[in-house]
Amino acid sequence: MTDISQQDPDFPVEPEAVDSYVIQEPRLWRDDGWTARIIKNDDDDGWAVAMIKDGEPEPALVGPWTMGRDKKNPKPLDPSAFITLVKTATEFVRRHEQQLHAMLHKNMTVSDGAATYNVTLDIVPDDDFPYALLSARDEDGEQVAQVRVAPTFKLSQSSASAWVENGFRKPG
Repeated sequence: MTDISQQDPDFPVEPEAVDSYVIQEPRLWRDDGWTARIIKNDDDDGWAVAMIKDGEPEPALVGPWTMGRDKKNPKPLDPSAFITLVKTATEFVRRHEQQLHAMLHKNMTVSDGAATYNVTLDIVPDDDFPYALLSARDEDGEQVAQVRVAPTFKLSQSSASAWVENGFRKPG
């Protein structure tokens, strides 16, 4: 794929350059917080569409686009296609956010016989110094312990139970 910023120097890709005005052109639509841009697919003779959420520097979704009747140029964007693209890109972003949340936040319930705890692991993906926080809350939701652990710490039923049984001391 071609770098979108090189396709059209007048097309803003910096977050601060994105305007809220509506554009409805055959190869460029902007509305409802999204921009759809038809781009040449450098990998073959076809075309692609890039969906960019306002304020984001990179496309949320890039996919193939249909050729027009002349089999050379892309089919023009229209209201129906734009609505479908916005729904698809929005769903893609939502699923990605859910997947990321699931990877970074784990929780489970463990009991030591006397009490039940909700044990959570929250990974902080810092570029320079990533870490995770291992926390325990009692049945009333009060935090009873929190320790900083490596971002590679694996939260499992056995690791959570061992942490509780060891008096919430930092795992080794």
